[in-house]
Amino acid sequence: MTTATPTTSTLTGVPALAPLLARGALLSPLKRPRPDADFPRTRLVLPGLRVDLARLAAYERVCGFPTGADALPVTYPHVLGFPLAMRLMSGRGFPLPLLGLVHTSIGITRRTVVPATGAYELAVRLEGLAPHRRGTEASVVTELRAGADLVWESRSTYLARHRTTARTPAEDPPSERREPLPVRAEWRLAGDTGRRYGAASGDRNPIHLHPLTARLFGFPRAIAHGMWTVARCLAQHGTPDAAVVRAEFRSPVLLPGTVTYGAEDGGDSAGGGGGAGGRFELRGARDGRLHLSGEVGPYPAA
Repeated sequence: MTTATPTTSTLTGVPALAPLLARGALLSPLKRPRPDADFPRTRLVLPGLRVDLARLAAYERVCGFPTGADALPVTYPHVLGFPLAMRLMSGRGFPLPLLGLVHTSIGITRRTVVPATGAYELAVRLEGLAPHRRGTEASVVTELRAGADLVWESRSTYLARHRTTARTPAEDPPSERREPLPVRAEWRLAGDTGRRYGAASGDRNPIHLHPLTARLFGFPRAIAHGMWTVARCLAQHGTPDAAVVRAEFRSPVLLPGTVTYGAEDGGDSAGGGGGAGGRFELRGARDGRLHLSGEVGPYPAA
């Protein structure tokens, strides 16, 4: 493995997602993933970013957030950073195949309210690769700054599945072994949920759009975006103005379908943005299968 010198690349606009997804798909068969592979050390920076308020409103509607508030939903900066992340992960230097890459977790820290009408600097970088019991996992860091102040950041992990001899602790995370949380709501998800979220977010991965394209990747029907499931839960749950969020994506949600949202006592603000905290989860309404587990807490931690 070679050590690359970190570099910063400043962009003049938001990269177009469709060509990046196409490039990543074409290059995927050439990738040979392994945890000790080299990876690009480039930090992509987009200065002077302003939010498209019409697209934000569409995102809020499909995820269940209140519309019209002058504050970004806690998950929305991930949407802003997604094209930059795809530019890094669709390139020749990224060692994991984009096709089949699974979003396994996200951790978000919002240090303060982020106004929707502000101007920001957005930055995305690859933090590293790590062995996983099912393959190799990549960590992607997204940062949002207002002037010199870091106001929001996230760390996402993406898994490329392949044969491995890696041994990692705890075959099943603690969230898998816990009793289900009290059910606070039941949601019937329409078959076009993936298409509506894809239109609002720009993430038009074929596994989310239509049963026919989802079957090409081994799914019986289209599946909901992982980031839609966590956004929908947080829209119901609520978050403090300064918050830390952690979510694990456990299993896909097939569309159409019915799911239950569960939360600890006091952890459901029904879409409010107040001081809600504690654990939350999404399960199958019929079989109780865990799709998503997460937790919200204040920043800084008490």
